[in-house]
Amino acid sequence: MQNEYKYVIGLMSGTSLDGLDLVYVKFNESNYKDFKIIYSETKSYSQNWKVRLQTAINKSKKELATLDIDYGRLLGEMTNEFIKENKIDSVDFIASHGHTVFHQPDKGITLQVGDGQTLANVTHLKVICDFRTQDVALKGQGAPLVPIGDELLFSEYDYCLNLGGFANVSFKGNDKRVAFDICPVNIVLNHYTKKIGLEYDENGIIASEGNLNEELLKQLNDLDFYHKNPPKSLGLEWVQKYVFPLINNLETQVSSILKTFVIHSAQQIGKVLNGSKSVLVTGGGTYNSYLIQQIEKYSETKIIQSDANIIEFKEALIFALLGLLKDRNEINCLSSVTGALKDHSSGKSFMPKE
Repeated sequence: MQNEYKYVIGLMSGTSLDGLDLVYVKFNESNYKDFKIIYSETKSYSQNWKVRLQTAINKSKKELATLDIDYGRLLGEMTNEFIKENKIDSVDFIASHGHTVFHQPDKGITLQVGDGQTLANVTHLKVICDFRTQDVALKGQGAPLVPIGDELLFSEYDYCLNLGGFANVSFKGNDKRVAFDICPVNIVLNHYTKKIGLEYDENGIIASEGNLNEELLKQLNDLDFYHKNPPKSLGLEWVQKYVFPLINNLETQVSSILKTFVIHSAQQIGKVLNGSKSVLVTGGGTYNSYLIQQIEKYSETKIIQSDANIIEFKEALIFALLGLLKDRNEINCLSSVTGALKDHSSGKSFMPKE
């Protein structure tokens, strides 16, 4: 029966700023594991938009309000292009993560720009977005949000590891989903490759040729965050406050910074995976073969490569699912993961207004 399926466009913009991930997904409403990514694409940001999003953290309240609307319009235009290019004729709604500017849950602050009403008006489609605010209001971390998708779509794996701007993990422990950010990854690696004119270190070749800075490695591993118990999450602010100053103080050679940070990340991830049998690894870091090799070494785990669509678009896929769960008023935020006062159905809905 046709009405058992929902057709959703999921939008995700990550901290690495490589572009907007879009997926068009068909979900079976009575069995979420029965899903299909029909179309997927990453639309790159213009240089101007990269700069606007990168520097958003320093903007005034008024400038952020303008950015919120402008970015909502950009999301709408990119989504319209995606629909037109793929001749998509059936969309129940759009589920959008937005782009994170602030994430300081301990202060009760989280902000993802990309105004839902503007996005709905530009696309003439229903929009579900703003998935983090309610969780933070319920004293949660507002992150990570992906674990409910790991639970409902990928439960056959012991661990789901995502290597994006940050490495985060989710797994089942004592009958509860446990998930947390492990450490920064691409947000740091790409920051330093840009200093030598590259967007990223392809296959980790530059890192593999660098020298290990033992003192820097020790100080990175000694950072307070790594000794805290979950729930815990990381943001750009933490990296700017603790990681960049530490690196800049102790190492100037980019290849050595990359090498040391890859080893640091692999050691932190290795402590978590610790000899696991089956790990689903997704995110851009999956293509950094040197990083994967080091994770295998420090975790004593064999990493199995997944389907490219899942590697690259898992987060956009899961935000589409979060939207579907919200639309059905089902739980999409797990208190065992975020530390919120209760499980809840998070997100706000917007209908287009002419």
